Amino acid sequence: MCGTCGCGEHHHHHDHTHEHSHGHEHHHHPDEGIVINLEQDILQRNNLLAERNRGYFEAKNLFCLNLMSSPGSGKTTLLEETIRRLKAKRPIYVIEGDQQTSNDADRIAALEIPVFQVNTGTGCHLEADMVNHAVKHLNPKEGAILFIENVGNLVCPAMFDLGESKKVVIVSTTEGDDKPLKYPHIFQEADICVINKIDLAPYLNTKVEVLRENALKVNHRLQIFEVSATKGDGMDAWCDWLQTESAKCK
Repeated sequence: MCGTCGCGEHHHHHDHTHEHSHGHEHHHHPDEGIVINLEQDILQRNNLLAERNRGYFEAKNLFCLNLMSSPGSGKTTLLEETIRRLKAKRPIYVIEGDQQTSNDADRIAALEIPVFQVNTGTGCHLEADMVNHAVKHLNPKEGAILFIENVGNLVCPAMFDLGESKKVVIVSTTEGDDKPLKYPHIFQEADICVINKIDLAPYLNTKVEVLRENALKVNHRLQIFEVSATKGDGMDAWCDWLQTESAKCK
């Protein structure tokens, strides 16, 4: 679907590999019109399915978070540490999105948490129908927290509503402090920004305060957490927020 990344429309649920293309040349104006209409249709269909997901989540009092970031931001490590701190307090379920492998899902399963792996093949994001299928498989308990770890990508995941309660963008200090300015759309769409790997900032040409300021320039409504998932810095505030927000879903 995505004109920005070249991934096409795909229908899949679990571990299928997909080949897809637009079948158009951008310099032909009639084709451009067809592509725009196709993209609008795909987004509209996705949004309808996302609303169905949202209704299901609300009916079961689920607090669902869509975790989005570039590859290597520490998203899975953050999720692991979050699970360790919260799994005795509230049921937790995880949907893992990756193009290939079950590596991240295996890490979550090692924590004795129900997890469903979605492999997107050449696709660069999860879509609402994939989440719908995964949730049916997981059948989460009422009042649980559902984490959706999206495919590592700072462009397309922001375009696809999954029915989540909150969108969370995770950015690490190792990516530089101008990331929100380079990829503004995902920060504009997010409700929460987690700045990870703050323990590494002193060794990098990155200033956490500048990264925070740039994120807020793009979206002044962002709630920001500064954490080190490996060292534990800032994790109490993050987990306290998760508990407070999930309690509101009851």
